Amino acid sequence: MTTTIPVTPQAGAPKAAALPGLKVTLAGVLRSEWLKFRSLRSSPIAVAVTIVGMVALGWIFSAADASRWPEMRPQAKLHFDPTDVSLRGYVLAQLVLGVLGVLIVSGEYGTGMIRATFSAVPTRLPVFWAKAGMFAVVAFVVGTVSSFAAFLGGQAFLSSQHIETSLSAPGVFRAVFGVGLYLTLVGLLGVALGWLIRHTAGAIATLFGLLLVLPGIAEALPDSWAPHVVPYLPSNAGQALLAVRPDSTMLAPWTGFAVFCGYVAVALVLAGVLLKRRDA
Repeated sequence: MTTTIPVTPQAGAPKAAALPGLKVTLAGVLRSEWLKFRSLRSSPIAVAVTIVGMVALGWIFSAADASRWPEMRPQAKLHFDPTDVSLRGYVLAQLVLGVLGVLIVSGEYGTGMIRATFSAVPTRLPVFWAKAGMFAVVAFVVGTVSSFAAFLGGQAFLSSQHIETSLSAPGVFRAVFGVGLYLTLVGLLGVALGWLIRHTAGAIATLFGLLLVLPGIAEALPDSWAPHVVPYLPSNAGQALLAVRPDSTMLAPWTGFAVFCGYVAVALVLAGVLLKRRDA
């Protein structure tokens, strides 16, 4: 009688090949990542906070400006931008979606589930692209729906003083639709940082530093440097897409968006390369 003794692989040993007859497909990995995303406790909370926060803040700011419009100073009226007022909630939404992008990656490292994930998908990159693709769709849908809801409701409040605008006005549709694009890229940046740093607190701190702290520090630059640095910072470049009125201190809308796309693409490529080279 022949007895087969199972052998447990030791640390550092070569990875076992995938079981014969089992084929890993991108569609299957996408379904798996979608199920994991839905089961993550923070996912529905973050989505709800994004939608409610963007819509509520947009409506609140619009209602407040409409109520004080008769007493507003002429200089403030001259610079009043009804689109910007109704979309201000994106500042909160970018932080929420960015953090959620970090969590869908770092959460698996924190619980150790990432080992099971890579055991099922030894090549790793399908998991990487599935997480990024799945979350990009979620962020775009949530960000775009929230943006249009905030804008339309905000303009309804502003119409009481006849200071509203419409989607057909120059640059308005691009700004409202651009919020969804911008939030998608912020979410993907969070995903990339989650892969790069693999630690929730560190990745979130880095994300907040890039989006919030870095532009504040850049204000201390000499006047001769600022025009060559400030517009090219990640958040400043991306937010150029949301500006309805021309701003000489910012890049052109689509140019700025392209620069921000470049930052996110570099972060994702670097994350993918390191994912293949590092241990789980």
